[in-house]
Amino acid sequence: MKPLKNIIFDFGGVLIDWNPVYLYRKVFDKEEMDWFLAHICRYEWNILQDAGRSLAEGTRILQEQYPEYKKEIAMYYGRWQEMLGGTIDENVRLIKLLKGNYKVYGLTNWSAETIPLAVERYDFFNDLDGMVVSGEEKTIKPDPKLYRILMERYGIKAEESLFIDDNYANVETAQRLGFQTIHLTEGMNLEKNLRERAVLI
Repeated sequence: MKPLKNIIFDFGGVLIDWNPVYLYRKVFDKEEMDWFLAHICRYEWNILQDAGRSLAEGTRILQEQYPEYKKEIAMYYGRWQEMLGGTIDENVRLIKLLKGNYKVYGLTNWSAETIPLAVERYDFFNDLDGMVVSGEEKTIKPDPKLYRILMERYGIKAEESLFIDDNYANVETAQRLGFQTIHLTEGMNLEKNLRERAVLI
């Protein structure tokens, strides 16, 4: 195994607590909110904006399908910042600890139109050595193409890099490409995991 040179973080669920529930619990009672997020503003719809479709087009298409929820659909991106629950501080603090020995990058499925709002809000972006955003590249994880964009842009070799993501499908692609990986699961202590691997000492 080659010496580790790069640490690559996913954002949502790893460094940033993002959840549409934070907005829509202000709009619906719990039962209707759960139904709305499962059947109207679904994950599969949102990911198309992460893949490069404009927020305006994504909103318009959904409003035409479900005109009875036109106002609530508009809130998804109109009040998007209310879905940000803040940073996951115990993981974000690791960036500065890692910076002395590694390059630190981000690889994220995120809309090109909303990522600037997160960058403006959270200081940790200033500590990254670079990032690749799916919405800007018009391809999303787990497509290997997005990982290869990161590698080519920053001169990264997969076997010298550790990739951290909470989505197992994304981790599987990284493994196939030769990355070392951590699948961040609920309740996992990431700092402890890194110390057990001797990534942090």
